[in-house]
Amino acid sequence: MSKGTLKQILLLTDGHSNQGEDPVAIAALAKEQGITVNVIGIVDENHLNEQGIEEIEAIALSGGGVSQIVYAKQLAKTVQMVTRKAMTQTIHGVVNKELQQILGADQEMEDLPPEKRGQVMEVVDELGETMSLEVLILVDTSASMNNKLPMVQESLVDLSISLTSRMGSNRFSLYSFPGKRKDVDKLLDWTPQLTALTGIFQKLSSGGVTPTGPALREALSKFSTSGSRRSLIAGDEEQLLNESGM
Repeated sequence: MSKGTLKQILLLTDGHSNQGEDPVAIAALAKEQGITVNVIGIVDENHLNEQGIEEIEAIALSGGGVSQIVYAKQLAKTVQMVTRKAMTQTIHGVVNKELQQILGADQEMEDLPPEKRGQVMEVVDELGETMSLEVLILVDTSASMNNKLPMVQESLVDLSISLTSRMGSNRFSLYSFPGKRKDVDKLLDWTPQLTALTGIFQKLSSGGVTPTGPALREALSKFSTSGSRRSLIAGDEEQLLNESGM
């Protein structure tokens, strides 16, 4: 089966947006473009309010991604888990669409006999290890995030290291919001590893509003625009059948 690229935005924030367009609508636009939006809500001794939690969940749901509320000290493991889970979820969704075209609109992976379902899941797992991965990391640097930024940096380096064992290529980029003169600032251009992050968050000045919607819109423009979610797996239906042994 030929392979495309898994594209993700990973939004790290500790509060709800308070300026600009609706981030839930922008997340839906990202999903239409084949880009998954995952959101990690970071708390420390203070809990996120109900409005913030609802927005975090709504953005991820609209963007076809994964959301997680986590204490800052547990951030490293959570970033890795959310990234991996979103990869599998995205591939699972694409394979289901392919199966529906082959077997009929009412059929999904769960409807297959156990043996066939296991064979398809092997294909999903293999794709998760071999497909190219692009992750644009979008970090909220509003005032309340100031004491969490060192842990954010540590978690992102751990993410890069944890994904080096994949056979597929990895590319990361890093942006923060609000920017000094615009909605987002570029901290790191597309790179195969995040070890270059050392000290980068120490240079940031936290503060200002939280323009999550405009920041997400800007993030979309940083991906190549070719293809859609269906192009993640460009192989034809017969190839899927052959891979799964059906």
